[in-house]
Amino acid sequence: MRIPVVDCRGVALMPCTSAKARQLFKSGHARPKRNRLGMFFVQLRYEQEPKNQPLVVGVDPGSTFEGLSVVGTHDTVLHLMVEAPTHVKDAMETRRTMRRARRHRKWRRPMRSHNRLNRRKHIPPSTRSRWEAKARIVAHLTHILPLTDAVVEDVQAVTRNGKGGTWNRSFSPVQVGKDHLYRLLADMGLQVHLKQGWETKQLREKYGLKKTKQKAKRSFESHCVDSWVLAASESGAEKPTCQRLWYVIGAVLHRRQLHRLQASKGGVRKPYGGTRSLGLKRGTLVYHATYGLCTVGGFDRKKQTVSLHAYRTNTRLTQGAKPATCHVKTWVAWRSWLVPQNQRNERLCFLSMTEIRGLHKTEF
Repeated sequence: MRIPVVDCRGVALMPCTSAKARQLFKSGHARPKRNRLGMFFVQLRYEQEPKNQPLVVGVDPGSTFEGLSVVGTHDTVLHLMVEAPTHVKDAMETRRTMRRARRHRKWRRPMRSHNRLNRRKHIPPSTRSRWEAKARIVAHLTHILPLTDAVVEDVQAVTRNGKGGTWNRSFSPVQVGKDHLYRLLADMGLQVHLKQGWETKQLREKYGLKKTKQKAKRSFESHCVDSWVLAASESGAEKPTCQRLWYVIGAVLHRRQLHRLQASKGGVRKPYGGTRSLGLKRGTLVYHATYGLCTVGGFDRKKQTVSLHAYRTNTRLTQGAKPATCHVKTWVAWRSWLVPQNQRNERLCFLSMTEIRGLHKTEF
């Protein structure tokens, strides 16, 4: 697996090996950093003219899990297994139900006509969040990798029988969502290539790769095998030189509400939602002396404390942490870690910057 590199201006360069990154850190010519995906990359302390080769990103869309791979002409740069955002539809349904109940409970006001769409183009929130999540991940990758092309598996939209079928294709959420994704990728300056599902299967047979039926398995054979063959079909790579993958989970921020939907003991409805907790943005990566690396959750106004959550599992560790005891690292929009190959490498899934500098060559 290669390590992304950018210069001091933020211009993406060709990724390097772990040995080269270690040499740059030791000589003081570079510093380690993490992007919004939580992925590690190298930033040089000087300017360098890019001499980049073609890098292709392959995207395998899915309903629950998705695969993304970045492949060069010979080497495999990285694999990403991403959890698709599936909470938006239920959240919108809950908000709609509570809004209708509140209006019925308070008063009956006439519908405002000036805030309607008025035939403007509209994408459903659940469809928009699902497909724009893929585009945001690719956008973050373009900041640290010189991507030139994107190969996407063209998912077939399920339509109902009708006259001509044009109406069904135009209003299908899958069709609308994937067309929106293709426009976003093209706006990034990437050359978009589409492959059908049967073409992906033929590519797997061509490269001699097999796909597992266990969709939730955190391995190369679950989803990244498809994204790799898609990218390799355009870049010209002959075989996957690395099958390690990053597991990525998007941060879920709840909308600010006046209070919780369900009252606590005594009929008290506590405030709920929002993106700030006593000056800290929720999801911020912090270091605590007792709990180590964790993320910031909700807060208690009376006690002036914040809750801390485990980085990978998002399990709440405590509700009584003082903001002064939390050393802020950075804010990440996604929680990600390198899936270990065995038990020995379990501790290497997520490391601090200080630990990365001191890694042995065989453990990087």
